[in-house]
Amino acid sequence: MRLCDHHCSVGGVVNFVQTSAAGRNHAMVQSVVPRLVLVLCCCLGFLEPGWGRGEETAHTSEWRLATFRCDVTPPINGRHPLIWLVPVKEVETPLEARGVVLDDGHSRYVLCAVDWCGLCNSSYRQFQEKIASALGVPPSHVAVQTVHQHTAPYTNGDAQKILDQAGATLPYVDFAFMEAVTDKLAAEVKAAIQRLEPFNEVGFGSAIVEQVASNRRAWTPEGKLVVRYSACKDPQIRALPEGLIDPYVRTVTFARDGKPLVRLHYYATHPQSFYGDPRASADVPGFARSRLEQEENVMQIYFTGCAGNITMGKYNDGTREAREQLVERLYRAMSEASKNTRYERVHRLNWRVEPFCPIPRSDSGYTEADLRARVSQKDLDPVQRIRAAGGLAFLARAKQPFFAQLLEINDGAILNLPGECFVEYQLYAQSLRPNRFVAVAAYGDLAPGYICTAKAYEEGGYEPTATFLDPKSEEVLKNVIAKLLQN
Repeated sequence: MRLCDHHCSVGGVVNFVQTSAAGRNHAMVQSVVPRLVLVLCCCLGFLEPGWGRGEETAHTSEWRLATFRCDVTPPINGRHPLIWLVPVKEVETPLEARGVVLDDGHSRYVLCAVDWCGLCNSSYRQFQEKIASALGVPPSHVAVQTVHQHTAPYTNGDAQKILDQAGATLPYVDFAFMEAVTDKLAAEVKAAIQRLEPFNEVGFGSAIVEQVASNRRAWTPEGKLVVRYSACKDPQIRALPEGLIDPYVRTVTFARDGKPLVRLHYYATHPQSFYGDPRASADVPGFARSRLEQEENVMQIYFTGCAGNITMGKYNDGTREAREQLVERLYRAMSEASKNTRYERVHRLNWRVEPFCPIPRSDSGYTEADLRARVSQKDLDPVQRIRAAGGLAFLARAKQPFFAQLLEINDGAILNLPGECFVEYQLYAQSLRPNRFVAVAAYGDLAPGYICTAKAYEEGGYEPTATFLDPKSEEVLKNVIAKLLQN
């Protein structure tokens, strides 16, 4: 299957080529069109020429890095809300963008985790492009992933514009705040490159996280599918088995002569223990991250893996006591993974990017006409109007590619994905390199919503109702993952 078919083009040119080729040699179109997409991506600045071969540097003495952090908390009583329309009334902990700049002597690459619930479409690109501009690199060199706390903003500037056009007075995005916060982040990144320092070692570690993650799609003994949300007060649902998860936290450490300079932690679960109230908070991963950072005096960056169908619901009844236990268990595993890290000399760094176009769904309720009707329905719940606007925003950009990015360090790999991917994609990625270290971060551009498995649509449940993608998107994404990890 092609990575980009008639659902994907850049500036409409690929659509033109395919339309012109209708009735001609289909194999020729299959061969030419994806290449044309890649060329156009290079021309438009998404990628640099030669990206498909990977950008690899070996046996260099020029390895350097710098870390950065930036407070990205919306102001109390300001115009930019937390998830959906929840106002900021209290800051339990600041929300931060934390990241690392890697410099191989030829170019620079960024891994950045933002304590927001989500960034979609132009809002995602605003973060990515401001960082890239500060470094003088193409946006494809910058991987921005949200941690996905629900005590944080979920921002889609394109959806806000659609709401405005429909006359919906819903203060969902404050564009002035978005400009200010991304300018501040870019300034922090630019200042960071003045602090670049050598590194010559990379370390890989892992540890099992006990009693934190569980599958949200829980099955009763009678074979009924039930939803186990992040905070689950029903003891019978909590008692159901964990289900399919990835139990490991995986930790990557960049070091110089045995001294850790920064640690990156990857774990797959929805990170929130509570949500819906006006407290801004980095929640469970934020508390665990800060505790380990204070102990080690080393920057800790946390990334959420493919957690679209994974929550803490089995072990979280919504109480403060439950949250404290979750923090303790996650911290303990992160600390263990850090302590059992095995270091090796850096001899290779490779950054690769693959564009792809997930397939928009077109069934009843998700057509452009259906979504537009909901946006215009004044008596509809405001959150549902915002969701519908998000669907329209996705359809409007569905012909523009999303990107999967892979950073290889020696034989280890970090895969960065858009969307709210099911854990099955993470397990699939790891199965392609069964004897090597593979960490996965999801929650890049969240425009498509959930990236479910095709089987989930048949089973039902919550996630297939909250995605804008066709079931065939599973095959598209798996092809992209395979292309990156099998080379």
